[in-house]
Amino acid sequence: MTRILDTVLLTALPASGKSEVRRYLALQDPETVAAEFHMGPTVQLDDYPYVHMMRRISEELSKVGREPIFFPSGDQPFFEPKDWGTLIELINEDYRDLREPPRIAPGSAATWLLDRLDSARSRVGADPALGKLPAGVRDALAAALEDEARTLLQDKLAEIPDSLDGKTIVIEFARGGPQGSSMPLDPPFGYAYSFAALSDEILERAAVLYIWVTPEESRRKNDERAKPGREGDASILHHGVPIAVMLGDYGTDDMGHLIEASDRPGTVCVETRGKTFHLPVARFDNRRDLTTFIREDPSEWPKESTEAIRDELKRALGELAARG
Repeated sequence: MTRILDTVLLTALPASGKSEVRRYLALQDPETVAAEFHMGPTVQLDDYPYVHMMRRISEELSKVGREPIFFPSGDQPFFEPKDWGTLIELINEDYRDLREPPRIAPGSAATWLLDRLDSARSRVGADPALGKLPAGVRDALAAALEDEARTLLQDKLAEIPDSLDGKTIVIEFARGGPQGSSMPLDPPFGYAYSFAALSDEILERAAVLYIWVTPEESRRKNDERAKPGREGDASILHHGVPIAVMLGDYGTDDMGHLIEASDRPGTVCVETRGKTFHLPVARFDNRRDLTTFIREDPSEWPKESTEAIRDELKRALGELAARG
């Protein structure tokens, strides 16, 4: 019987092909995805919507002359690097809610989000600064963000299925460190820190699929996908990461180091909270770009390109299933 992967951590530098891989799988028939790629119907978690809302919070605070909390400006990295952990705490909450569906019906979705951000920040040792804003400023901030926060909440609840039986949870995030950094990366940068911050519930079930490109190729593809004038520029397939962030947060990453340093081949070793987890890991080799064509209409996909991504995905996900 084909083994179906329970939880897949879909990881890579920005623009490496994560979203394209997700789109490719979503457009295949379920029987093929199960038989060839060891995945059931997917349930998607992603920290990018939270990053976007953090940037929006900083923008709105700047508009009213307040110090922005998360980002100094729209093209700069986090003020507080511990917010890499804040994002993981939010993922932990979303994962728990998939398995134990909550009853969430806040009067204000924005206030709900602001409270979640403060709570997650507190758990990683960062300042819960949103709760310290003057009441009038916080109320105005919530009003400005209400529509977007409501959409985020609705998307979160819509992703919770009636049952997880036979499904694969895909958790997508990118991590890295400053260009020129030596290994291991200093916390809270890199996958080592973020993996260790994941809940036991995730670590007990997870396997890692890493989309492998070089930092230089990541930056090239990031520039290419962010070019103006493309249809769907606002979509996740076409958003660009600012160059200061690409160099400061994603100038390198530690996945190769973690694979090589593991005491068990084919895994990443995660030591956290007094426990040791060995996460099965496989690299989808995208260094010769097997994924960019997926952004186009499926009717225009070249046959040889379609076969190449299928073969590489089948190999990588087959390794994960065998190592599980």
